Amino acid sequence: MRCMSDDHTHVQEFFTARADGWDSRFPDDGPAYAAAVAELGLRDGDRVLDAGCGTGRALPPLRAAVGASGVVLGVDLTPAMLEAARRAGRDRDGRLLLADVAALPLRPGSVDAVFAAGLIAHLPHPAEDLREVARVVRPGGTLALFHPIGRAALAARHGRQLTRDDLRAEANLRPLLAGSGWRMTSYVDEDDRFLALAVRTS
Repeated sequence: MRCMSDDHTHVQEFFTARADGWDSRFPDDGPAYAAAVAELGLRDGDRVLDAGCGTGRALPPLRAAVGASGVVLGVDLTPAMLEAARRAGRDRDGRLLLADVAALPLRPGSVDAVFAAGLIAHLPHPAEDLREVARVVRPGGTLALFHPIGRAALAARHGRQLTRDDLRAEANLRPLLAGSGWRMTSYVDEDDRFLALAVRTS
């Protein structure tokens, strides 16, 4: 599957136009986000990054998982999405940063885990970008690539057919992750969720 955009301007325009009504379009996703966060196995005091955090729907369960002593960061490329997160009060659960996932303003190995909802389809250079995400995760840290509906349901929502080159297909995603510093540990693609978990290799 081709990435949605090969330039940041298009991604920003797409999400800027939808930021105000984003949460109201998907009002029932909260439990799916919480369940996916639980799969990361976070502990009190962990440091976690929400990469491509959008309106910050994952921030409350991430904060609950790492506790008051943990660190929660939300990074997004689109100012309007971060502003929607602030209006929803989710900046109380994590620090919001305007930044590109391809050039994260974080030290190597500075987080324990990364949560990424709906991110991979919007990465202009998936292999390089996943390597950059791996850079900021400690060896043995975890990555969750999540979507609240599965690939087939998402394709139907957008009126398209699944193709063999879909990045999220297991046969494509496993080697992509392996070449980017990750080892896939589980893969679920059902109507009501997509979740691929991976561990940062040393």
